[in-house]
Amino acid sequence: MSYSNTRVLLASRPVGLPKPENLTIDTVEIPSLTAGQVLIKTSLISLDPAMRGWMNEGKSYAPPIGIGEVFRALAAGQVVESQHPAFAVGDYVTGVLGAQQYVLREGDAAQDPANPGYLLKVDTSLAPLETYLATLGMPGMTAYFGLLDTGQPQPGNTVVVSGAAGAVGSVVGQIAKLKGCRVVGLAGDQAKVDYCVNELGFDACINYKTEDVAAALHAACPAGIDVYFDNVGGEILDIVLLQINLKARIVICGAISQYNNTTPVKGPANYFTLLVNRARMEGILVGDNAAHFGEAALEMAGWLRDGKLTAPKVHTEHGIENFLPTLLKLFSGENFGKLVLAPYVPVLKVKPA
Repeated sequence: MSYSNTRVLLASRPVGLPKPENLTIDTVEIPSLTAGQVLIKTSLISLDPAMRGWMNEGKSYAPPIGIGEVFRALAAGQVVESQHPAFAVGDYVTGVLGAQQYVLREGDAAQDPANPGYLLKVDTSLAPLETYLATLGMPGMTAYFGLLDTGQPQPGNTVVVSGAAGAVGSVVGQIAKLKGCRVVGLAGDQAKVDYCVNELGFDACINYKTEDVAAALHAACPAGIDVYFDNVGGEILDIVLLQINLKARIVICGAISQYNNTTPVKGPANYFTLLVNRARMEGILVGDNAAHFGEAALEMAGWLRDGKLTAPKVHTEHGIENFLPTLLKLFSGENFGKLVLAPYVPVLKVKPA
C-alpha cells in the first residue's frame, strides 16, 4: 500500500513569535518498507513550549532543528506496516515522531532507548493515548522528577508553581499535595484559577494578570515559600525570590514568558536572596531521568487509577496545516492543560435521509 505523508518543515529561524514564513508544509510519498523497517501513522502530536527553543540556532541541551528538516515533536501513533518482529501492526507507540502524518523507522534503532528514533510501546487499554503524551509522558515525567528529585518537598512545606493549570504545573501541584504540602498556584485567568482550586485541590491560586502577585503570595504563603517550581521566568520569578525561606529550592523548568523576546532575556534581579537564604536554584531536563521513567509511570498510573491524581485537561486541534496556529496557543495564554494536534481532520459521517 502507498502512503502520502504531509509534514511540517522549518524554513527559517524566527525572531520573536514564529510566523507562517518560518515553516513550510509539503507532501512526499512514503517508499515501500524494506526488511527491518516500521511505519507509524501519527495519531496525536504534542505541542510543548520547548519547541520554540528548538527553532533557535545556538548551543542548548538539544541541537536546533535544521533548516529544511521535519519539525521536531513528541507524538503518539499506531503501527500500520511492519517488517520488524518487535513491532506488530496495531501497536501503539510514542516517541519523537515529528510534525508529520507518517514516520518510517528502522526497527532495531526503534528498540534502543538511547537512539533518537526510539519507539515506546503503550497500552491504550490502561490509559487513553493522549495520557501517554501528558501525565504518563514528558509533562508528567517533568513534574514528577522535577518536583520530587530536585524540589525535594517535605510534609508541611509550602510549594508554589507557576503555569499551574498547564500540563506540567497541574501535575506538580497535585503531587505536592500528595506529599503533604501546602500548594499555591499562579495562573493567567479565572477559569484556570478555579480549576486549580476546585478540581485539582490546590490550597490557593493567584491570577497574576488581575492581582498584585507579591501581596497575594504573601497572603497565600504566610510561612514563606520552600519550593518554587518555575515554568514562566521573568518578573514572577523575581517576585517569588523575595519570599523564599531558608534552604528553599527553586526548580527551573521553563521560562515561557521569555521565549519570544526580541530583547535580551530578563534574568533574576533578586538572585541575592539565594545567598541570604542559602537557597538553591537548579535547572531540570526530563531526559536526564529516562532510566527511571518506567518506575515513575507505574506510580503515577496507580495514582490515576486510585483517583489521587487528575490528568490534565487535553485540548485537541485538528489538521496538520494548523500546526503553527496551534503552537502559538502556548504563548498567548489561551491554552488550558495539555495541547495536542491530530494531524487529520475528522470525517463527519452523514446519516442517510
